[in-house]
Amino acid sequence: MTVKTKKYVEDLKSKTAADLNDELVAAKKELFNLRFQNATNQLDNTGRIKEVRRNIARIQTVLTQKKDA
Repeated sequence: MTVKTKKYVEDLKSKTAADLNDELVAAKKELFNLRFQNATNQLDNTGRIKEVRRNIARIQTVLTQKKDA
């Protein structure tokens, strides 16, 4: 994990479940928009799709940890 990723995960852990759900919805919307742009050949940075997918997984992981704790 990079330093940037560790900081992002720490920020996620400090948020409430409601905040995490809001962030999850926003990330999924962003992923949809990126996929749409990619399909219409308007997306320059295709690596962003992978990054957003991983961020969604990170958010879901932290949500699961909070639910189980």
